[in-house]
Amino acid sequence: MGQRLENKVALVTGAGSGIGKASALAFAKEGAKVVVEDIVVDAGEQTANAIIESGGEATFIRADVTSAAEVEAIISKTVELYGRLDCAYNNAGLAVRPRLTTDTAEEDWDRLMNVNLKGVWLCMKYEIPHMLKQGKGAIVNASSMVGLIGLPKRSAYAASKHGVIGLTKVAALEYADAGIRVNAICPAVVRTPLVENIISSDPEAEAQLLSMIPMKRLATLEEIAEVVVWLCSDASSFVTGHAMLADGGVVAQ
Repeated sequence: MGQRLENKVALVTGAGSGIGKASALAFAKEGAKVVVEDIVVDAGEQTANAIIESGGEATFIRADVTSAAEVEAIISKTVELYGRLDCAYNNAGLAVRPRLTTDTAEEDWDRLMNVNLKGVWLCMKYEIPHMLKQGKGAIVNASSMVGLIGLPKRSAYAASKHGVIGLTKVAALEYADAGIRVNAICPAVVRTPLVENIISSDPEAEAQLLSMIPMKRLATLEEIAEVVVWLCSDASSFVTGHAMLADGGVVAQ
């Protein structure tokens, strides 16, 4: 076990798969007690069990981040179990099939805003009061490189991720003098199981993705998780209100 987050308590939403799972495992590796949240029970339990089997401490809590009552319950249960909440990675999110702005369904727009944006706001709404009592805390919100740039056929997704960065900056300013740091992480395309499935079903997909990235490769889950852990650790103690890119140089172009 590492030492960067020893005796800290970390919450990761959407931790049943992808970046959320990798981040939960990374938190545990660095010594944190991890609360694993996901709406999919089997996936969330698998992440928690993986941490426990590797010698860490973890608890799974099933919740829907679009529900204020369920989010409040996650935070209350975390504090009840472990006495505090030091780190939170508000990662739960989703994407929908790319569509032109005029072809985007209202249902898809609402789903993305509810999960990607409202879900992050609700998590902060209930995390921050406990961190204020402690006088310290670190929050990382899941945005995207598409939270900083435009990308055709991603209007709803881009709007939700731009919104996350706005929320992050405001909260960072509101609580900067209270010992609470709030940052956002903005990855490019990551080699998640979903992306792997797309690549395997479309021989041209990987080449198209790589053509956008100056480093000419996709990020690994572990690389993004490492950034999340760093933003929650004391190594980044003077970093707040920052939208941190982990995009292989895409936005620098």
